[in-house]
Order: sequence, then C-alpha cells, then structure tokens
Amino acid sequence: MEPLKNKYLITVVGPTAIGKTALAIRIAQYFRTRVISSDSRQFYKEMSIGTAVPSLEELAAVPHDFIQHKSIFDEYSVGDFEREAIALLEQHFKNTDVVVMAGGSGLYVNAVLYGLDYFPDIDPAIRKKLNIRLEQEGLRDLASELQQLDPVYYKQVDAENPHRVVRALEVCLGTGQPYSSFLSGTSRKRDFIPITIGLTADRNMIYDRINRRVDIMIRNGLLEEVRSLFPYREKNALQTVGYKELFRYMEEQCTLDSAIVEIKKNTRRFAKRQLTWFRKQEDINWFDCSDDTALILEYISSQIHSK
Repeated sequence: MEPLKNKYLITVVGPTAIGKTALAIRIAQYFRTRVISSDSRQFYKEMSIGTAVPSLEELAAVPHDFIQHKSIFDEYSVGDFEREAIALLEQHFKNTDVVVMAGGSGLYVNAVLYGLDYFPDIDPAIRKKLNIRLEQEGLRDLASELQQLDPVYYKQVDAENPHRVVRALEVCLGTGQPYSSFLSGTSRKRDFIPITIGLTADRNMIYDRINRRVDIMIRNGLLEEVRSLFPYREKNALQTVGYKELFRYMEEQCTLDSAIVEIKKNTRRFAKRQLTWFRKQEDINWFDCSDDTALILEYISSQIHSK
C-alpha cells in the first residue's frame, strides 16, 4: 500500500451489541493496522464476559490496545485515557497511516477525537463522600442534587450513569460553580483526520441482538464472573449493567430470572442512550449493521483518497 499524504483515525461507534468489534477488525485487516478500544467497560482485566471483550480469536486477528489493561482497583479517568490514547496514536502513526478505534463510550471517543475541557483539581475527599452517599442513598438522590446545582448539564447527562453524576457533582461541590460552566465546546487540534462510521439498525433488531447477547453471557459464565467480584461490588468500575443486577441477586434482593430480565432491560436503555449521544454528532457516517462490509470499506477508501 502506497503511503498516504495524511494520517487517519477511523472510528466505529454505535449501540452495544451492534457489531462494532467485528467491523473494526475487518477495517483494520483491510488497512493492515490495529484497533484501539474506546469502550470504557473493556479496560478492566477482572471483567470479561459482562463487558463482551473481544474473543481470543478476535484479539489474534489484529493487534488491540486498551483491552483489559487496568484493574478495577486502579483510578482511571477519561482524561487519563485521552492522554494515553493520543500518545499511543503518535507512536502508531510513525509506522502506519491508518489506525482504527472502536467503542460505544461516547465521552471516551470524543476525548480522543476532539479533546476534553479543562477542569480544576478537586479534593478527593469529595468524591469519597459522594460514593458513600451513592451507596447509602442511591443514584436518584444524587441526580436530583445535580439537577438543582446544574440544571443545564442535567438536561444532557446520562442521569442513570453513576460515574457521570458523581463526576459532575464533585466539580459543582468542589468549585462552587456548575459543571457546565467548564464545558467550552471547542475542539482541540489533532494531527490526524477522523473518519467516523456509525452502525445502527431498527429498534427491534437492536433489542433482539441485546437479548441474545445477554443469554450467551449467562451461558458463558457471567454469574460466576460476577460472584468472584462480589466482595468488591462498591468499586466504580463495577457500577455497570450486567454486574449491578446480579449483585442484587446475590444480596437476595431479587431472583436470578428477574435479574436477567433487568440486565436485558437496562442494556436496551443503555443502547438507546448511546444512540441519542451519537446521533447528536453531525460528522458520523451511518450504515446499517446488515450492510456489506465491502460497501463500508469502499466509502472509507473514497474519503481517504479524496482528502
């Protein structure tokens, strides 16, 4: 392949269970490059089944970065990811013109593509207190407080995501200013050209894919994986769909069947929020998940050679 004039980051986004991993691997194989994961749930080595990390065969097909490279006991923020990902891209682009990124964590994707806003340092004691309140009072009370302190950000935040709510609250409480006041909306200049591919499908197909994936996870041993993590259930990384529902079952708050039903329901809600996030971005080129991969590769190639 002839060297290209520019460097390109091809990003694959979309709701959970839509097929991002498989497409990213096909694209990486076509361009003889590697995949960077921007799925924040797949960063943790203790979490495999419930986060749908790529299989051993998929990991062997092309090199992957940011897959199970951290522990649930580590502190790891989106800012840390941005710094590490940009540094890694700089290294990769010395040897290749194209790198692929894939993931459904919109904030992490945007951190790499556009950069993060500046936030002042916050006293760690504030987060500790908020996490204690989260455990004792529940997410709803914290979300309600965020709505009072920063109604602007509350309208756009995923109020069912404890990480986002706690982060926004700690900034509000630590600075005395709304979290939204630190959001500039300006993009940071990058040394690569982004090409973003969105995968979607009609709602019934997405929901069917989610339901089938959850059933496969259960058959593959999700319950045993969650049981091994039960002693550490207060960790931030474990406050996520597929784990928190089974923790409730282990605490005898519900039956196993009802926990599985909740996993499916909450995953469908998560997928809906992902689509809402990505559909607000105008630079995503959408394809149906049933589209021929050759069609997507043809589109990407046309974009590269037209720049």
